[in-house]
Amino acid sequence: MKSQPLFNPLDIFDVSIKFDDPTSLKKISSGIIDLLPFGFKREIVIVCIGTDRSTGDSLGPLVGTFLKETGLESFHLYGTLEDPVHAVNLNEKMEMIRQKHFRPFIIGIDACLGRLKNIGMIKVGSGPVKPGAGVKKELPAVGDMHITGIVNVSGHMEFFVLQNTRLNLVMKMAKQMAAGIMDADTIYTNKEASLQLEWDMNTEMI
Repeated sequence: MKSQPLFNPLDIFDVSIKFDDPTSLKKISSGIIDLLPFGFKREIVIVCIGTDRSTGDSLGPLVGTFLKETGLESFHLYGTLEDPVHAVNLNEKMEMIRQKHFRPFIIGIDACLGRLKNIGMIKVGSGPVKPGAGVKKELPAVGDMHITGIVNVSGHMEFFVLQNTRLNLVMKMAKQMAAGIMDADTIYTNKEASLQLEWDMNTEMI
């Protein structure tokens, strides 16, 4: 479901990457890593928001499906084409996540509409997304950080714009977003293992 990132004036991190930039995978990965809480024993939960009933709005569940097919080492995943997180079940899913995961650090993923020149941009930043903001739906903000993709032009009949977004673009963006997340998952797993080893060694020396 099309989101608007909610930016806090105190947020200090926000990066935009064109999906077909040859360095987009590493930039997405680095953007995620820069915001993750290392060493705090918080579970990392990815919530991919959207529905396969709308081409533009399928970005989130496509990312989730690609991640599920490949597999993640440390990150927990919600929202796929088979089991989407959307306007109807968002509150229920978020409550379930809060009950299942202790102090989860949530990465909210969703589609956005924006300026013509920004179509195809992927944004990684601190703070949540506000699902449904662009189509006048009141839904809870999601995420300690966000990853959004601008799939089409905003400003007029946005529901129909989402319905008529090119699937080819959405698929390509979803693949790059998923690849960047998988790379970040690997880096996070290795870094957390190193921190745990260092902690164990220091504990033994005391």
